[in-house]
Amino acid sequence: MAVLAKIRQRSALLIGVIALALFAFIIQDLFNSGTFGQSSKDVGSIDGKDISFEDFRVKVSNVEKSGQGITSTEAANRVWDQEVSIALLSAQFDKLGLRVGEKHLLEVLKSDPNIGKNPMFLNAAGMFDITKFKEYFKANPDAAQFITEKEKDAALNAKFQIYNTLVKAGLYTTASEGKLKYEMEANKVDFSYAAALYSSIKDSEVKISDSDIIDYMKKNEKKFKADATREIQYVLVEDKPSKEDEAEIKAKITALLNGRVEYNAKTGKNDTLPGFRNATNVAEFVNANSDVPYDSTYIAKNSLPAVDADKLFSLAPGQIYGPYVFGKYYAISKSLGFKPGVNAKASHILIGYEGSQTPNQKEKRTKEEAKAKAEDILKQVQANPDSFMMLAFTSSDDSSAQQGGDLGYFGPNQMVKPFNDFVFSNGIGKVGLVETPFGFHIIKITDKQDGIRLATIAQKIQPSEATSDKVFTLATKFEMDAADKDFNATAKQLGLKVEAPVTAKAMDESFGALGNQRAIVRWAFDKDTKEGDVKRFEIANIGHVIAQYKSENQSGLVSVTLARPYVEPILKNKKKAEILKAKMTGSSIEAIAKSAGVKVQQATNVTLDNPVLPGGVGQEPKVVGNAFALATNKVSAPIEGNTGVYVVKNIKTIKAPALQNHAEYVSKVKAQSASDASRILPALKSNAKIEDNRLQFNY
Repeated sequence: MAVLAKIRQRSALLIGVIALALFAFIIQDLFNSGTFGQSSKDVGSIDGKDISFEDFRVKVSNVEKSGQGITSTEAANRVWDQEVSIALLSAQFDKLGLRVGEKHLLEVLKSDPNIGKNPMFLNAAGMFDITKFKEYFKANPDAAQFITEKEKDAALNAKFQIYNTLVKAGLYTTASEGKLKYEMEANKVDFSYAAALYSSIKDSEVKISDSDIIDYMKKNEKKFKADATREIQYVLVEDKPSKEDEAEIKAKITALLNGRVEYNAKTGKNDTLPGFRNATNVAEFVNANSDVPYDSTYIAKNSLPAVDADKLFSLAPGQIYGPYVFGKYYAISKSLGFKPGVNAKASHILIGYEGSQTPNQKEKRTKEEAKAKAEDILKQVQANPDSFMMLAFTSSDDSSAQQGGDLGYFGPNQMVKPFNDFVFSNGIGKVGLVETPFGFHIIKITDKQDGIRLATIAQKIQPSEATSDKVFTLATKFEMDAADKDFNATAKQLGLKVEAPVTAKAMDESFGALGNQRAIVRWAFDKDTKEGDVKRFEIANIGHVIAQYKSENQSGLVSVTLARPYVEPILKNKKKAEILKAKMTGSSIEAIAKSAGVKVQQATNVTLDNPVLPGGVGQEPKVVGNAFALATNKVSAPIEGNTGVYVVKNIKTIKAPALQNHAEYVSKVKAQSASDASRILPALKSNAKIEDNRLQFNY
């Protein structure tokens, strides 16, 4: 009673404390959610045009529903790219004053098969009827919203078609460009050259620092422009079975081979239970003891595990093989007998006709004409069996014509019934003619495979609970120790390997060799995650990833780690070039070659359009360009090429005869620039002010 009295006395104070705590929680949530903070209700903006989160969320949800196995992040990225493209292009359409009339809009809508081919909107002649189309939506207000959205998409599509046409019309190739193309192809030069190759200097002799790479990227910003990234290093502690686990599973599956004695509580006696060798109901025994259900099909030898295929396929009925490893399983298999011809291999020549379901009919013909042609081809094949492949290639209406009619191996009932019956009721080498809904088939049976039926007990090789506990303990210890110690040193101390760092952008979900690990990337970009922070992630069927947010790159350039494989060889060659140039001295090309320790070589009939040096050197446009620029018998200064430093001496330049008309070459240049219109959208994105707030909404 005294305790209850004290509680009553202090209840007001207790209620006050709880209320204060709740108030503090609400205030904190208001700040975190953006009511008083900086968070946006919009998922982003493009050149000042906001994209509302609610509209964005609905579109992402629709993409997720329509896509097969698409992740929410992948859907969000797809919708975001679409929204950015629409916003940027719409701004261009507005600047140009592009408008779409009703007639144009209807043409775009009609191109949609769901509208243009819909029986509801077709007249008696099977043509699209605009009146029917309009009347339907007047009579069905619920469907009006659907067509309104369709019209928006159609209007946008129509404007884009107009815009694209305008852009393409603005791309013009001049006669001067055609003339230059002709001269690059037709003018030729003969020259001598001395080549001091970069490969003559070891890579170890020239060092490239991170600052060298950064300086190079700054000078070539457009090539290395990138969104802000974060570098994450990690350790993977795999949750995999130990040798003891494997031995235990092997022993367990081996024990199933023989019978065992088991006490029966109901009868009070010991029962002798049969093993796999003596089981009367094999299918029931397999399903009771295997992680993979019983399969009664006959299997061809080439479908069996490669390492054990010979031994498994040679088993006599009732004989057992194993235990053996098959993928991630230990298995034992018992032969239940053979069956001849379980798979067949055949080739065919298909002759279709009007009204048949022929997929790639090459010419129009009646059924009678098709039958006559098929019978004629059959006679040719019977007279000369070796002609089958060529006749299939030239005459067959099936896509298998490209393979000489070869259909590969197939099982019973995989082909249409008349085709199936012919193949599985005749022997190898038989040629015949059958008719199916696809047309007339001249069939040649080329091979058959026997099959074996195996009853297989397979048990997955997986870590035991004790092993998983050890893995978890090790991963947790590393996570705790690395939190306030050197990440790499701690890993080494515990016998763990630090993997190559992963550089990720905010909306990436791929994480190096581990594939899709969006949770790790999201953590690295969380506003509460600081450089040096460590966190453990449990990855299903893999183990534990202990990640450390290593550094952030907000320079607008790709990270040094990513750039090094591309930039380092370029910078090394530049340093090697300086060393090689210093050696290349002399007043003649022969003297220069001698000083560099190389031979003088010859190049003849080289063009600017194909600036390839002989001897497998490859393309050297700077070298060839310099050779063209030199006067006869003049020697160049050292030239930094793709593969080395070159000195060239012009022997002669052969000018092509002048042409009155360069139309052919204008067409060539025009064809090369045909895809230039596709570069507009990337250029618009590059110049746009884009704000991306998707991280705030947990995508």
